[in-house]
Amino acid sequence: MLRLPLRHFTVLLLTAAAACARPLALEDLFRFHRISDPQLSPDGQSVVFVVTDPLKAENKTKSDLWIIPAAGGEARRLTSAPRHSRHPRWSPDGKWIAFESNREGGYQIWLLPAQGGEARQLTNLATEASQPVWSPTGDKLGFVSAVFAEFSGQPFAESDKLNQSRLAAAEKNPVKARLFEQLLYRHWDSWVEGRRQHVFVVGVQEGAAAGSPRDVTPGENDGVPTSDTFAEGDEFAFSPDGKSLAFTAPPVPTRTQAWSTNHDIWLVDLATGRRRQLTTNPAADGEPHFSPDGRYLAYRAQARPGFEADRWQLMLLDLASGQSCSLTAPLDRSVDGFTWAPDGGTIYFHTADNAGNTLWRIAAAGGAAAERVVTGGSTSEVRVGPDGRTLYYELSGFNRPPELMRLAPGAPAQRLTHLNDALLEGIEMSRPESVTVAGAGGTPVQMWILRPPDFDPAKKYPLVFWVHGGPQGAFADGWSTRWNAQLWAAQGYVVTLANPRGSTGFGQQFTDEISRDWGGKVYTDLLACLAYLEGQPWINRARMAAAGASFGGYMMNWFEGHTDKFRCLINHDGVYNIESMYGTTEEVWFDEWEHGRPWEADAREKAFSPHLAAAHFHTPMLIIHNDLDFRVPVSEGLQVFTALQRQGVRARLLMFPDEGHWVLKPGNSELWHQTVFAWLEEYLKP
Repeated sequence: MLRLPLRHFTVLLLTAAAACARPLALEDLFRFHRISDPQLSPDGQSVVFVVTDPLKAENKTKSDLWIIPAAGGEARRLTSAPRHSRHPRWSPDGKWIAFESNREGGYQIWLLPAQGGEARQLTNLATEASQPVWSPTGDKLGFVSAVFAEFSGQPFAESDKLNQSRLAAAEKNPVKARLFEQLLYRHWDSWVEGRRQHVFVVGVQEGAAAGSPRDVTPGENDGVPTSDTFAEGDEFAFSPDGKSLAFTAPPVPTRTQAWSTNHDIWLVDLATGRRRQLTTNPAADGEPHFSPDGRYLAYRAQARPGFEADRWQLMLLDLASGQSCSLTAPLDRSVDGFTWAPDGGTIYFHTADNAGNTLWRIAAAGGAAAERVVTGGSTSEVRVGPDGRTLYYELSGFNRPPELMRLAPGAPAQRLTHLNDALLEGIEMSRPESVTVAGAGGTPVQMWILRPPDFDPAKKYPLVFWVHGGPQGAFADGWSTRWNAQLWAAQGYVVTLANPRGSTGFGQQFTDEISRDWGGKVYTDLLACLAYLEGQPWINRARMAAAGASFGGYMMNWFEGHTDKFRCLINHDGVYNIESMYGTTEEVWFDEWEHGRPWEADAREKAFSPHLAAAHFHTPMLIIHNDLDFRVPVSEGLQVFTALQRQGVRARLLMFPDEGHWVLKPGNSELWHQTVFAWLEEYLKP
């Protein structure tokens, strides 16, 4: 079996750091190249991938396509437009690379000759175009466009003109009011404005469009999930014969989508436009992928309606009989992205797994347990070579940004990309340590510890105690461009990342035990982790801080009213008032599962709202909240700031008008880090 042992990965990560001289600096984060979305050519000879680079002075990023020989060699840039080129997909004959780009304004689909030459624009939709996917026959290409649903049944020329007129009228109108009749009128950081994400198909011939695009998912519903909770990779796929297309869409009326997680797999006949519903599971189904011979459809499915963090199982649907079965029912892990081997005998997939992200394989015929293929660090984006056994994937860790890897039968893993090697030279990284602590009821709770790079066990260090978001998520051994534990440790702190109740990768029951119990077992777990740290001789118990975002921000608000352990707190986009959160967030299903509807929730669930303990607030808090955060609306941050200020507790509020739930723009990120580190230094350093 192909494996990459943890010790090999550790050696890989530490090689470039062998002669390090200095800790990681904030400016380094804006120098590293961000690698993503590797795509193997049909002949298995080349890998095209995306490299995103921050442009801090302009407060934006740019992305380009790069290519590297699949056996290893020199990587070279394919595009150099000043904006974004991303989501590359090879044509079946390997002659063209389709990608999305906003190089000429809005996003459109472009085609790049694989052998060299200038890119050609394929689409020109008023509502833009993204996420290209080739038909296996190579004569057509699918993509996504967010259109006004009421025009979607018209012929393309007419509907595109109507879409353009609607958009232009809104742009020119000095009145910017919005009128709504149903929920999910905004999402993450954008206003929906009555538009739906539909799948289009366009013919392609010799690098040019052959005819007009056709909307193959017209109507009131989206043709692909709008929430990344239910989207993993390409959410539509052509059948091997190119005659039909499978896609993921809600079966329920649009009006219920704000509180329903129901998504099903549908099949549309591209000649007749007839749709057929392939799955009727009342929970979420998604990410359809046909087997190479077209007999089966693999997809992911959840079992419990309304629960976005339910375990995703890998399902196999027999298209002839209509019968489906779970391939991963015995595996107590949630399946993320997956792909078929070319012979159809094996499926490779990723899961969160024991504070990492593991690559697995399983026989498509079933009957055998899934096998771990790569462990250690965080893997993603697996691709399979023509031989069905050579694997290409991304790998990252606390110590290194993502790189592309190659794992061939009988050989050690080979790192393909080296774009960050020179940038990593001379930087000393902290070696992460994993410990296990007895949490609520004696349940084991995993926690990462990162010490400062020049750690001396004879000294005492201030502690920064992180709490992750989600709450169904985890601190995995992976790289982050936003909350980077190495960077925080480089400031001279011991940084800890606990995975308490609600964390993923430790079994579904462990994940489930946070719902409707936000201040219960998870709080006990966190205090147990903190007690373990307080018992270490190298922790300065008088100088401890805590920080978290989203649910982690909620826990900062909970800490504020329930413990005096910390000298200061950092709350990024945290929930403060559970009732007001329900009435202002967009994905209502989340709050209904986690807390119940406010008019029906019991006293215990309501008691977990941090605002009820505001009379006990006394710890200085830095609050960061963003105007475009529609998931945890800005009112949550304003409320806790008011409560602290009114009671004379020191508080500082940092707000970004152009950011959503995360701070993504590099200039904004720099200010975010400077503000956070200044706050910590004031309270944790003598």
